Amino acid sequence: MKILIDYTPAIRQRAGIGRIIRGQVRALLAANPGYDIRLFVAGQVSQAERDDAPLPLHTIPLLSERTLIRVWHRLNLPFPRADWFAGGRADLLHATDFVLPPASARRRVVTVHDLAFIRYPDAAMPSLHRYLNVVVPRSVKRADHIIADSRHTADDLQELWQIPGERISVVQGAVDRGHFQPETNPDTQRAVRAKYAIGERPFILGLSKLEPRKNFARLIRAFHAARNEAHLPHRLVIGGSKGWLYDEIFATVQELGLEADVIFPGFVDDADLPALFCAAEFFAYPSLYEGFGLPILEAQACGVAVLTGDNSCLPEAGGDGALYVDAESVESIGAGIVRLATDGAYRAALAEAGSVNARKFTWERSAQQLVAAYTKAME
Repeated sequence: MKILIDYTPAIRQRAGIGRIIRGQVRALLAANPGYDIRLFVAGQVSQAERDDAPLPLHTIPLLSERTLIRVWHRLNLPFPRADWFAGGRADLLHATDFVLPPASARRRVVTVHDLAFIRYPDAAMPSLHRYLNVVVPRSVKRADHIIADSRHTADDLQELWQIPGERISVVQGAVDRGHFQPETNPDTQRAVRAKYAIGERPFILGLSKLEPRKNFARLIRAFHAARNEAHLPHRLVIGGSKGWLYDEIFATVQELGLEADVIFPGFVDDADLPALFCAAEFFAYPSLYEGFGLPILEAQACGVAVLTGDNSCLPEAGGDGALYVDAESVESIGAGIVRLATDGAYRAALAEAGSVNARKFTWERSAQQLVAAYTKAME
């Protein structure tokens, strides 16, 4: 079977969706199901990115990803034709990031990672919200089959858009166990503390792009309340690059006078993540809504206790290895912070349960789910 996969998010997005697509494609190739797989990317690709890819990359260098999407969805032009890359008509085209082109493959599959733009419309830039509300329903309608990152996203597709369950397959992400594992070397932990100017005090780690859906403003308020209630010595470290609508996050820090206690180190290099997780006392991820919750599993694989929300797919990802709170309640988040910060035995037990949970999510399992989804799409 000849399969054409859009590898663009794997190149353009280092974390989140990009990490999932890279892992799934590599696992699919390792599973060796006998497919003839071609990868294409919109826009320019560096030589380093080509070298890092698991297969040669077929590129569309004259068109950026944004321009290509306009060609697909405003002009409805099937450009580039799938047979240009596939050496003949493709049996299956897999659009990996919400947007399905009007291509001529025999079967078309689209991955819908989440429906946050429906559930939390105010958490996205208005232009992005308008765009997603046009292209995602259109892509879902065109697709022969739909892949969801979690059971919860599959349920959202059925509830919000009445998509029949037989048209949806769940293909979950996984953890790179070779990278995300406990880093107990104190020198390595000291080095990562120094690199990100964290200091020697115990700290709680938050990690994600700075945007409203990640709920950092409430986390900061809960941290402030927990410190005052339990006299905690901790700092709060929130790693991640600036996304959108993030002004409230910094304004909350200033309002509460926490400039010395809440640290924003910016984007954290992948190589530093295991040491940073392990240097933290616990990981706080009270997101309002997620499609999969990959950072939960990465923290668990590093042997770190996790606090997260009881919403969307987060319990699906965290299993028995997380403390669940009401992400819309500052009081609930604060109570969770106090418990994890003051109860070392509970924190250790939660970390152990999380490590067991993370081992269930392997890329081999993800590849099996992806092969099953492709098989369904071709029926």
